[in-house]
Amino acid sequence: MLTLRRFEAMDTELVASRFNLNLDGAKNLINEWNTQIFDGKHFEMFAIISNETVVGMISMYEHSKSVISIGPEIFKEYRRKGFAKAAMEKAIAIAQRQHYAIVLQQVQINNEASIKLHESLNFERDNAIYKNKKGNDIYLYLKCIL
Repeated sequence: MLTLRRFEAMDTELVASRFNLNLDGAKNLINEWNTQIFDGKHFEMFAIISNETVVGMISMYEHSKSVISIGPEIFKEYRRKGFAKAAMEKAIAIAQRQHYAIVLQQVQINNEASIKLHESLNFERDNAIYKNKKGNDIYLYLKCIL
């Protein structure tokens, strides 16, 4: 069974190794995540847990009172096992309970795994190609969750 939980002090070494930080830097990052605010907006970061092992992380970032983005990252050694889809389903359920109406995703046009993930979750794709803040070509995927 897959679960989501907030990062805790016991995750400090894992976060340090995954983000190439020292232990103090990792502890500070966990504390920052747990403020649930980023750039003045609601933000949550969860560890994705399978059989008591952290297999990845998933973030939720508020764009407006009704729109949120959900960003899964499955660690390389755990990919292709369905964890991203299961974590997205759980995060969407959290977003519904928090009364968001739309999940808005930016997916790079060459990220086949993410495209397949969003299509399997019945997201709709805006077929235009956009540039994100980093200059990457992206598609927008949308899902109404009311």
